[in-house]
Amino acid sequence: MKSIHFLLNRTTLIVIALAATLVVVLGGTFEVTSAAQPNAELEIQKLTVCHALGIDAIGGGNLQEGKNILRDCSTQDAEFTNNLAGGITKKQTGTDALADYIYSVYQANGYQATQHLIGSINVSVRNTNEAIMSSYVHGTHKRSETSIDVANGTYEDEVVKVSGHWKIRRRTFNQINFLNLRSPTDSTRLNLQ
Repeated sequence: MKSIHFLLNRTTLIVIALAATLVVVLGGTFEVTSAAQPNAELEIQKLTVCHALGIDAIGGGNLQEGKNILRDCSTQDAEFTNNLAGGITKKQTGTDALADYIYSVYQANGYQATQHLIGSINVSVRNTNEAIMSSYVHGTHKRSETSIDVANGTYEDEVVKVSGHWKIRRRTFNQINFLNLRSPTDSTRLNLQ
């Protein structure tokens, strides 16, 4: 049995050496990565989804649930910067401060519900405890049955590993647009048919 394991290990090393030689001969590069890195990238990607779910809990009127969710994906002292369309910048420190700010904005605008879709997630693990991530966001904010506000932008995140768990330490939201969309009135719909 030991000889079989020895043979398999030798064969694996030979295959890796041949592959590395072939890559170098063909003019490429060969990097050996940790098997944990793909898992780290997946764990980090889940943070941006977690953040969206926290915001949508707040958008549905449940501030405490939103705070609890945001605490799962961000450090307690995380820094949040919102660079809004029109040159307005808003900053909060801590998940509770962010949740309170979002709640006040959503309440002031009369939002009944929100939905944040996340895409084009790009993660770069710097080392075993730090990474950066960017992701696109499309946010729908329901005002009524016939009116929504739509916001699009990019999240830029600094992520750290705290007590074995990845967390967002710093998030910057760069908004590219904010639009109000309304359904056509009944008379307009009748003219379209």
